[in-house]
Amino acid sequence: MIVITFFTHHSAQTTHKMLINAGISSKMAPVPRSLSSSCGSCVFAEVDEIDFELLDEDFEAVYKEDGRKYIKIHSNE
Repeated sequence: MIVITFFTHHSAQTTHKMLINAGISSKMAPVPRSLSSSCGSCVFAEVDEIDFELLDEDFEAVYKEDGRKYIKIHSNE
């Protein structure tokens, strides 16, 4: 599972729609407490790796879920 955080809520919505249109199971949700995010919204995607072409340019970071931990695998800061 991949968790994507965003600078804006609109960016989270746009990415969620792009993932769904690409056939990737995903959902929008509040950002887990252990992560920080500018807008408070994130997208959980049911993939092991993410195609960055499917992310809105205003994403903040990408994390891989590892049990109860999140490991940052990419930052867009």
